[in-house]
Amino acid sequence: MARAHRHPAPPAPVPPGTAAISDASGGLVLTGERTLPGIPDENYWFQRHVVAYDLAVDLVARGCAPVVLDAGCGEGYGLSMLAAAGAHRVVGVDLDPTVVAHVAATHAAEHPAVEVHAAELMALPLADDAVDLTVSFQVIEHLYDIPGYLRSLRRVTRPDGTVVIATPNRLTFTPGSDVPVNPFHTREFTAAELADELTDAGLVMERMLGVHHGRWLAGVEAAAACPLPELLAAREPGRWPGWLRRTVHAVAPADFEVRDTDLDASLDLVAVCRVPA
Repeated sequence: MARAHRHPAPPAPVPPGTAAISDASGGLVLTGERTLPGIPDENYWFQRHVVAYDLAVDLVARGCAPVVLDAGCGEGYGLSMLAAAGAHRVVGVDLDPTVVAHVAATHAAEHPAVEVHAAELMALPLADDAVDLTVSFQVIEHLYDIPGYLRSLRRVTRPDGTVVIATPNRLTFTPGSDVPVNPFHTREFTAAELADELTDAGLVMERMLGVHHGRWLAGVEAAAACPLPELLAAREPGRWPGWLRRTVHAVAPADFEVRDTDLDASLDLVAVCRVPA
């Protein structure tokens, strides 16, 4: 259950729109294409990403995945989470050499189990059946060759291994259109569309989960009479009202719920798949 928070009642909602956040963390620039830790005004989006990694951490902690691949690892905070959970080897792959250098100098330097490579996800630098668990969070919506990407993930994951994909729910973020509002996205999915894509790639769907706001964040939305992501995008962070900024800064993974119900109303979809034997 989400923890309790104290916060003032919000004012009337602001009109929807878009805003860009510009900041840096550890030498990486926050462009909107990836989230970064340690930036208070980015905290809501960052913690939503951490929710998916928490699911993978649970698999590692139960001894189900000694070797893990993070395909499209970004800043690398997930690699550290997986290594700290007890994975023997955690492989991060990202196309951006600046990101790879950052991961090597930070997370890989801190955790001997972490290694990082610069490569296309369609040509992963791993042998067939090399990993027990592959995670790829908030990546699929950025790609053009989605079937090739999924074939690549399947190739490097051992038979009966697990592939976990997380992506924004199209029905929440781009309702009524196949063209994503986010300029960094090439395609977004509903739960049914994502399941079809994964099944077509030869993966066996085990669970489709949705990330939802917990009680506190749902209460914030109800008081504002506006979805929280719309409130955040309506103004630049420097123009957020104080109550909204305090809310964003206080969000933690426990303030979200992950469940297999009401998927069409979820924020993010998390598909847990098995590679057939």
